[in-house]
Amino acid sequence: METEYDRTGEIKAFDGTRAGVKGLVDSGITKIPRFFVHPPEQDELAVSIAGVDIPVVDLAGVESDVALRGEVVKKVKIASETFGFFQVVNHGVPIEVLDEMLEGVRRFNESESEVKKEYYTRETGKRVVFNSNFDLYQSPAANWRDTMRVTMTPDPPRPDELPAQCREITFEYAKYVKKVGVILFQLLSEALGLELNHLTEIECNEALHVLSHYYPSCPEPHLTIGTTKHSDPDFLTVLLQDNIGGLQVCYDNKWINVPPFHGALVVNIGDLLQLVSNDKFKSVEHRVLARRNETRVSVACFFNADYRRSKRLYGPIKELISDENPALYKENTAREFVLYYNGKGLDGKSALDFFKL
Repeated sequence: METEYDRTGEIKAFDGTRAGVKGLVDSGITKIPRFFVHPPEQDELAVSIAGVDIPVVDLAGVESDVALRGEVVKKVKIASETFGFFQVVNHGVPIEVLDEMLEGVRRFNESESEVKKEYYTRETGKRVVFNSNFDLYQSPAANWRDTMRVTMTPDPPRPDELPAQCREITFEYAKYVKKVGVILFQLLSEALGLELNHLTEIECNEALHVLSHYYPSCPEPHLTIGTTKHSDPDFLTVLLQDNIGGLQVCYDNKWINVPPFHGALVVNIGDLLQLVSNDKFKSVEHRVLARRNETRVSVACFFNADYRRSKRLYGPIKELISDENPALYKENTAREFVLYYNGKGLDGKSALDFFKL
């Protein structure tokens, strides 16, 4: 007879090792722990094989050529209203910086476990937090990944708060991504028919969080997932991914692949931008598959309000609502939104539903 399964005890034991998923792999496991097993989804979507591609937007000349900028704004508008995702090229971040950022994440995660244990914590108030699954104790099943989150603005950490393996490159990469963010928020403001700096003026990009994800190879990838389906609790996400692949976006009730494109950055609309745009822009579900013989690395930069301190209320932007297009969401602070999102964890349900009128 099967002995009673102590799920909470198994999770606590795993978390107590402070070695993350990489520690499990290094231990030589051939079967994944039960709390990583995801039940088959009742609404599992088909995978689209061909015919649909995530748009690629070229930012070359966008700040100097007025006619070209108009075309780029149009492309960003269409992508944000349909896919909720697009890739950008010629964004101003040097290739060597992109490559070194990914390499820095690998160096840290492939360090000795004693090095990583120094940074492993569940104290969310810290500016540098390394752990496995922020929602480990809330989610229905754990994801096959380890993550380091660094809050870079408005209060950046001291350099010595970051691991030496990725210290310098994280600061350098964040500096470049902040510049990309300024351009993107201007283009998105224009795509909504607003003034150039409207989204910046309402502090949508006041805070920048850099999340470095490490997805180790998995002995049973058919039973778990790298990141379960979810949308992001921010205004905008800028993602750097390596060449392994595995990122999928939900479009027209199908999962479509977001192919790795060396030198490109993946951009996706966050829940709060869908909220303030009154559903004009779409924050869509996406996921990352687990891999048997490959390790995947990605770096997600979350642009958000300073939800630790800001008391600004976010609801549908007044210029975007009318009698014919009434507000769909109640006002809330970014803090309220993030706390609700984190409290429920990645449970496959949209946080936006809770804030609908």
